[in-house]
Amino acid sequence: MTRKLGTLAILLAVLFVGFSGNSAQPVADAQDGVTELTIWWAEWDPANYLQQVGNNYEEETGISVTVVQEPWGSYFDRVAAEWAARGDSYDMVVGDSQWLGQGVEEGHYLDLTEFMTSEGLAETVTPATLQYYGEYPAGTGQYYAYPTEGDANGWAYRKDLFENPDEMAAFEEAYGYALAVPETWEQLRDIAEFFTRPDDGLYGVGVYTQIDYDAITMGFENVLFSYGVDWADENNNVFDVVNSEAAVAALELYKELYSFAPPGTDNAFFAEMNDIFINGQAAMIMNYFAFFPALDNPEINPYRDVTGYFAMPAGPDGDRFAALGGQGISVNAYISEERQQAALDFIRWFGQEEVQAEWAALGGYTCNINVLGSEEFLNQTPYNAAFAETMTFVKDFWNIPQFGQLLEPTQRYLHSYVVGGEGTAQEALDGMAFEHDEILIEAGLVEE
Repeated sequence: MTRKLGTLAILLAVLFVGFSGNSAQPVADAQDGVTELTIWWAEWDPANYLQQVGNNYEEETGISVTVVQEPWGSYFDRVAAEWAARGDSYDMVVGDSQWLGQGVEEGHYLDLTEFMTSEGLAETVTPATLQYYGEYPAGTGQYYAYPTEGDANGWAYRKDLFENPDEMAAFEEAYGYALAVPETWEQLRDIAEFFTRPDDGLYGVGVYTQIDYDAITMGFENVLFSYGVDWADENNNVFDVVNSEAAVAALELYKELYSFAPPGTDNAFFAEMNDIFINGQAAMIMNYFAFFPALDNPEINPYRDVTGYFAMPAGPDGDRFAALGGQGISVNAYISEERQQAALDFIRWFGQEEVQAEWAALGGYTCNINVLGSEEFLNQTPYNAAFAETMTFVKDFWNIPQFGQLLEPTQRYLHSYVVGGEGTAQEALDGMAFEHDEILIEAGLVEE
């Protein structure tokens, strides 16, 4: 999903150890006269890191790489306008996972299946990231993007509270088990309740509630997926799936978590999550890993030395998933064959393990299996281990061309129930399922 970095622009650079040098060998010289490549991405620090990697590519091959950045708020609009014009202003685009359906079905993305399989690139990234960043339609083994910037929801927590002997004793007396990093959503709920102390200005948890774009949907689906529920069945039927008994239980839990959140978080996303943590208002916060570097900066986070991180807990039957963020890189189908080949040469080079290690050292969130499992990566930051674990069990929202139509009622119904307190969880999910079904019928994806 689309992520904004905003005021964190200068923070990541000081948090990662610089890579000592790139040992990967050049894979191509200027391809049939192509001496420069253009990549479009959103305006945030990972795009700056990609530019640094691109500079190394120029040193090795003589082909310059320019990463053109567009503010998140207008990024999709700019790309969509280029798609409508069948334009060639860019060679590669780092696009949202949910753009895949539109990019593929409307012919904007080059088919990368043979390239990624014959080059072995499909085997170098985690299966979950390959599926959600690169594959369309689901389960076909057809790929249109190389997983580039991994991201997902995780948790930050106050270790000084969790490990305080008095708090530990009081919690165990109240709930009958030891206070620790929660392994299940029910435990997380208990901990959130325990630390909610309005008279002390302390609350148990922060969760996404923002109604704009996708925030509350992304927050809720962490619970939804872990309760064994998806957005539809294998035939795109939504009834008795997204409004099932298990889905209702998941939504009721999410609303209960919101009841343990600080005041003023009724329209909260990544910035508000970090703010309430830094201000000492929350014992735990949900956020994308891309925004945890700020919490590892002692000049920003007064609790930096007592801040811990953990991956999403499990649902009642042991299912464990995290809402996907991040993007994959795709090749423009409208550029010349020579430029397409030059773009593929860059992706081949970028996908090498040595280059992915460099990408990770700069601050990019690699999806490379070996790099994610390396001691260097796992020990690089206090949250990298949780990130690496999370990237093995991510799931995503719809990625069909109608994803935007499906997202609007999802946001509306979830926010009305969780924040607005309107109706019941069952009524909210029934209404959402009805509107989803109408959209899918109109798109010809289910029968009326």
